[in-house]
Amino acid sequence: MVQSAVLGFPRMGKLRDLKKATEAYWGDKLSKEDLLAEGKRLRLEHWKIQKDAGVDIIPSNDFAYYDHVLDHIQMFNAIPERYSKHKLSTLDEYFAMGRGRQKDGIDVPSLEMVKWFDSNYHYVKPTFQDDQTFKLSDDPKPVRHFLEAKDAGIVTRPVLLGPVSFLHLGKADRNQTVDPISLLDKLLPVYEQLLQELKKAGAETVQIDEPVLVFDLPSKIRNAFKPAYEKLCAVQGSSGPQLVLATYFGDVVHNFDIIDSALTNTYAFHVDLVRHPEQLDKVVEHLGSKQILSAGVVDGRNIWKNNMKKSVELVESAIQKLGKERVIVATSSSLLHTPHTLDNEKNLDSEVKEWFAFATEKASEVAVIAKAVTDGPASVKSELEANAKGMNNRATSKRTNNPEVKKRVDGVSKDMYERKSAFPSRYEQQKDHLKLPLFPTTTIGSFPQTKDIRIQRNRFTKGEITAEEYEKFIEKEIRDCIAIQDELQLDVYVHGEPERNDMVQYFGERMDGYVFTTHAWVQSYGSRCVRPPIVVGDISRPAPMTVKESQYAASVSKKPMKGMLTGPITCLRWSFPRDDVHQSVQAMQLALALRDEVVDLEAAGIYVIQVDEPALREGLPLRSGKERENYLSWAVDSFKLSTAGVKDSTQIHSHFCYSEFQDFFHAIAALDADVLSIENSKSDAKLLKVFIDEAYPRHIGPGVYDIHSPRVPPEEEIKTRIEEMLQYLKPDQLWINPDCGLKTRQWKETKAALSNMVAAAQFFRSKYSKA
Repeated sequence: MVQSAVLGFPRMGKLRDLKKATEAYWGDKLSKEDLLAEGKRLRLEHWKIQKDAGVDIIPSNDFAYYDHVLDHIQMFNAIPERYSKHKLSTLDEYFAMGRGRQKDGIDVPSLEMVKWFDSNYHYVKPTFQDDQTFKLSDDPKPVRHFLEAKDAGIVTRPVLLGPVSFLHLGKADRNQTVDPISLLDKLLPVYEQLLQELKKAGAETVQIDEPVLVFDLPSKIRNAFKPAYEKLCAVQGSSGPQLVLATYFGDVVHNFDIIDSALTNTYAFHVDLVRHPEQLDKVVEHLGSKQILSAGVVDGRNIWKNNMKKSVELVESAIQKLGKERVIVATSSSLLHTPHTLDNEKNLDSEVKEWFAFATEKASEVAVIAKAVTDGPASVKSELEANAKGMNNRATSKRTNNPEVKKRVDGVSKDMYERKSAFPSRYEQQKDHLKLPLFPTTTIGSFPQTKDIRIQRNRFTKGEITAEEYEKFIEKEIRDCIAIQDELQLDVYVHGEPERNDMVQYFGERMDGYVFTTHAWVQSYGSRCVRPPIVVGDISRPAPMTVKESQYAASVSKKPMKGMLTGPITCLRWSFPRDDVHQSVQAMQLALALRDEVVDLEAAGIYVIQVDEPALREGLPLRSGKERENYLSWAVDSFKLSTAGVKDSTQIHSHFCYSEFQDFFHAIAALDADVLSIENSKSDAKLLKVFIDEAYPRHIGPGVYDIHSPRVPPEEEIKTRIEEMLQYLKPDQLWINPDCGLKTRQWKETKAALSNMVAAAQFFRSKYSKA
């Protein structure tokens, strides 16, 4: 019998129940007991969904109130002293590390948060000390959740992040020098203890994720795998559960030599056959004589219905080599990256709805594929026929292809990728035109989306107020944002984006080629959820998307107004892209649509235009080489195509989340943006050294404070950050701005933080002007 397995399930619930509960707890509107009860309810509900779908192997410990890596940090007592010294409750200490805390005399920022590989999910980065020790918590969560499911009559497979990945994805704390992987010998006994406790609780198998195996790893990390898994495999059997070593998001063929012992001695090995189906034969060759293959054939990263015919063929090719008892049909990765269920979508066009499968439907898909290869296709005939019909309907649909879009793409010429002049000439014109001071201050784009904004947007969507009434409301919100910026004395304004629901969805709703959902939310970080648009066909812009609001804002502003757009790569990466057309084609279509918008903004009197590309780093292929260079080539071209149509006197900005760009800095420079703003507040300022090493000629705004936390940074703290930046950047290069947009913050903390930021900038402006 071929079993079916899910590697992880979304946490938020059918209607973002967990988000609502955690935010109520943070706002002192829900008790700790009620929050924990809601978490338990959701876990039981999600286990039952998978069981009812026919899944044989159901995960536990995939649930987290904030982040699964943060769960491991706390479980292993890898808690920096700045959090532990306050003797907070376990839950409040956990949230303090995830989102910071500024309450009851405690003032601590959050730990660094970065993207989980090339996904839009963010994890909390483990942060280690020179004298780091580890200790298993008294009531380890994986054991507790396993027993919880067992009590409900569901035997699960607990999921752990493996020790090598946990350390490699971490970093030394500020002012510490420890190499995280050097802590492996201290950490392994804690894993062994945890595995033994899971075995005592009744767990027969444990999924242990080592996703870093898809990377090109440095030698010290490669050398860590063999001793680590010799020790962990030694506890299998009588004292510990059988181990399922899991990888995803890439191929692992290049790292087979370092996991030979793990492949020989672990119970099963999971690989992602959606991203890299071609690795199947080599994986099979390297398996131990009795080891089971977990074949990840159902996509955990997208919403397209599985092509069951192809999946059945792929699984059967593995069965021919290994036999039915040595193959598991699985999702390619955790389903964390997909929405909860398609059943929520009551308003979705029926034609495209049959093309999709969300987490609940994907659980059914793995069960159907497993049954098809176990009992034969006839056993699931109706399911396979319905699937084939959906595949054919999508392939032949007229809404996927637009000849006019294809014609325009074919007409793109080389000169359309380049600005009229090089940066030095552009900058001289921009100085005369914009007349900005030294250390100019600005924000990244959005201001707080208040409850009133959400209510009025919802009323307009439901038709309870007219377009004219809604427009007047938005204009008032814009005027209020500008008045606040006047009060704060910022130098380059934004209109605050009160009319925008999401930085990608807003644009997708105004372009052809997209469809939208009502409840297809996906966790991005903590309680933050996004509802990615879905690209179903060729993309074009029927009409201007942002010009009206930006032009109005400029008409009532005393300072330069910045037009705000989301770049082509981010529009693509933060959507669910098509899987039938290469992403480079979709990016170029988006670039042409945005190019029209940039030109229209300039014609409307907007002479500072920011085209954000926070997802550029996220889209970078995980391994170096030809695939990465190809991606960077078409990604850079897409950005340049979208921005190069303006005059030299118009200043082009771009924003990037996360400053880990040393390995592709040449591409950042090639974008030819006049001003870059980057996340930097929780990163080491030494990362800015690359701007010196590469003699970066243009301007940059490294974020001076973290917007993911409600904490207000003191003025002196921001001054210290600017001083650090000036060790690597010239005064006339440096812009002062927050890390990112302020949409998720409250006005009180926003004004306080920006006031401190402006005061710090004015201090340095005065200091260097005198010099």
